[in-house]
Amino acid sequence: MELVVATRNKKKLKEIKEILRIRGLRFSSLADFAKMPRIIENGRTFRENAVKKAVKIARATGKFTLGEDSGLCIDALHGAPGIYSSRFSGKNKSDLQNNLKVLRLLEGLPLKKRKAHYVCAVALADKEGLVGVVEGRCNGLIAFEMRGTSGFGYDPLFLIPKYKKTFAELGERIKHKMSHRYRALEKARKIIQKIIERHRSS
Repeated sequence: MELVVATRNKKKLKEIKEILRIRGLRFSSLADFAKMPRIIENGRTFRENAVKKAVKIARATGKFTLGEDSGLCIDALHGAPGIYSSRFSGKNKSDLQNNLKVLRLLEGLPLKKRKAHYVCAVALADKEGLVGVVEGRCNGLIAFEMRGTSGFGYDPLFLIPKYKKTFAELGERIKHKMSHRYRALEKARKIIQKIIERHRSS
């Protein structure tokens, strides 16, 4: 069975494929289709944006689709960057610029006041509409400087107290067992497996 992942982000797609290893499931993404509708992420929550992606692309392709939206929420910034995580630094956004902006805004704050959490919402839809939506969360702190080379997004700043390392230092093997995306996708896996079983028996 094919699962369309509603993203053009190669790093995100790679991570989803590595976590969601399901027998009989073939992955494709927006890059595999010639013309796809533009998705304006104007939802007020990660959940709303994930649903919008899944439903719109499922309708356009007629295929089973996964929509994902995730981001970083920092307590001292009243939950920012939140749903604006990928475009936090403005028009010429990049992971580096986003991370530097966070460091600037938190300058001078002690570690205990740098609490943050990652959120991931995963929505599943078919051509008939929404099938299910789940969420995952991972708590951490914001480091004083960027550390590590693995991962993407805010991973070089997202510090896991248990390991005293950032996601970018821990690497994918450990990150994929505890991240917000892992926790959301593990819940989504159960829904996908039921659909695959139904698909096989029909």
